[in-house]
Amino acid sequence: MHHVGVLALDGVHPFELGIPARIFGAARDESGNPLYTVTTCGLDGGPVRTGADFELAVSRDATLLAAVDTVVIPPAQCLAELREHGRLPDHLRAALAAIRPGTRIVAICTASYLLAAAGLLDHRPATTHWREADRLQRLFTTTRVDPDVLYVDDGDVLTSAGVAAGIDLCLHLVRRDHGSRIANDVARSCVVPPWRDGGQAQYIRRPVPEPTGTGTAATQAWAMERLADPLTVAELAAHAHTSVRTFSRRFREETGTTPVQWLTRQRVDLARHLLESTGWPVDLVARRAGLGTGASLRHHLHAAVGVGPQAYRRTFRPAG
Repeated sequence: MHHVGVLALDGVHPFELGIPARIFGAARDESGNPLYTVTTCGLDGGPVRTGADFELAVSRDATLLAAVDTVVIPPAQCLAELREHGRLPDHLRAALAAIRPGTRIVAICTASYLLAAAGLLDHRPATTHWREADRLQRLFTTTRVDPDVLYVDDGDVLTSAGVAAGIDLCLHLVRRDHGSRIANDVARSCVVPPWRDGGQAQYIRRPVPEPTGTGTAATQAWAMERLADPLTVAELAAHAHTSVRTFSRRFREETGTTPVQWLTRQRVDLARHLLESTGWPVDLVARRAGLGTGASLRHHLHAAVGVGPQAYRRTFRPAG
């Protein structure tokens, strides 16, 4: 039986802590026998403070990690300082050192910082909560951070995006270990989707800067009121009372992208809002968002968030 060890650190978030036991604990073979055993440990075997208003009684210490097949590390408040400077405290280094070579290691959400600080993500792909992705990349420059996906499987080291993405990652491991049928049975048992379309990009809101009277912000606000129109860069430059070349240069300096790319992103964001808030047909949403046709909307939405209009609407628009 595959043994999963879960490391509960000081200030651990209870929801994420419970994911491994819930997902792996629900995996059964055709005869109903459990396929995993899940054991939780702390650093010293004593009570563990959580990020909620209670403590956990944990009877095992971190030496457990030397005897398991998979180690899962949920996010915890004690990692806040590590997220600031990227240095791994000695007591956490010692806990990770107990893990045998070849053991599968899984980090949920911001626990990816712990793996990165230990050097386990050097020159490897990884993800974390989208709000933390830029900081993770700045601190650990050799890690290839992907802020858009729900999880990254790099063989023996796996990382997930925020909170519920830990469910997606653990279901993926069940699927990898035992196939889709058992993973689907686990998903049904836990009343969660066996597979979520797209990545965490669909959950990111990107606000438009307020007009300040300088730079291109006023033109951005003007364009936001006219996204359904076929705007050109020349029209944007004319509104800003500058040449196309100067406008394009200033725009890239201020936004990090080109005017055309920015317009496409704003139109996709408007389409997302309309898909969430209206029951309009996809072709009408595409026209109102300035994307022309339903086919164009499907192309751009899939490129931006990994799903098509109907799948996006099912996720975010309440039934009825």
